[in-house]
Amino acid sequence: MQRLLSSSRYLVIIAVAGTFFAALTLLLYGGISVVQLIADTVMHAEISGKTGKLLVLGFIESIDLFLLGTVFFIISLGLYELFIDDTLELPHWLVIHTLDDLKNKLIGVIVVVMSVVFLGHVVQWHGEQELIWLGGAIALVTAGLTYFVGSKKK
Repeated sequence: MQRLLSSSRYLVIIAVAGTFFAALTLLLYGGISVVQLIADTVMHAEISGKTGKLLVLGFIESIDLFLLGTVFFIISLGLYELFIDDTLELPHWLVIHTLDDLKNKLIGVIVVVMSVVFLGHVVQWHGEQELIWLGGAIALVTAGLTYFVGSKKK
């Protein structure tokens, strides 16, 4: 029974592969969207304030894809390190020894993703009051996550 339970940790390879392919897909799609955005801008070059705003918004959306792809990649690496092989040669800031290490890295990226999403809404803003509620909600979630990470370190 002990042998069965010990080797069952390799079931996590399913999650590792799934999150890795999700990361790969998001990163490739983000790269393609950037190239397409640049090509569309060059082909239909009508320089105006509205074009610039749409271009900025398109790049922000691409950054969001890249960040989410990075989140999935970190999850993939972290699960692999935790359950399969912790001898991977990674930068010191990406080394994960515990599930708390993985959660802390993910929380950091999640805060950045929420900030980028908020920035996208700010760029599209036309004076609606809902933006303040979105900003407040993001601030509350960020404060909660910061408290969570801070209380874990104590």
